[in-house]
Amino acid sequence: MAGKFELFLDAEALYRFRLTTSDGTELAVSSAFRDKSAAVAGIEAVRECAGMGLITDLSPASTPAPVSAPAPLPAVPVVSVAVPAGCESRPTTADTLRPHTAARRVSVPHWSGAGAV
Repeated sequence: MAGKFELFLDAEALYRFRLTTSDGTELAVSSAFRDKSAAVAGIEAVRECAGMGLITDLSPASTPAPVSAPAPLPAVPVVSVAVPAGCESRPTTADTLRPHTAARRVSVPHWSGAGAV
């Protein structure tokens, strides 16, 4: 599912962006930015960090599971699949990922809705 960033002016004439799902559900709204270029830089930062973001669970500890025995799981058939030569697992370090990340960066901001401010 592809999301969409929407850049807009809020009630105080400051720039914000929202992240929405393809069906229009609002997932997040940014803080306020004084100019459009700062808001676009904020979108780029979210795009770069969102896929690698860690999850910090700040919710209260869950209740303990019931003491009764769990239901047995159904048997799952084992299927052997040949792995293509190019798909085998290779160790990757952070240094090998950085050139790829830099190549994805675009120096020209992209946003929908034309109109210079």
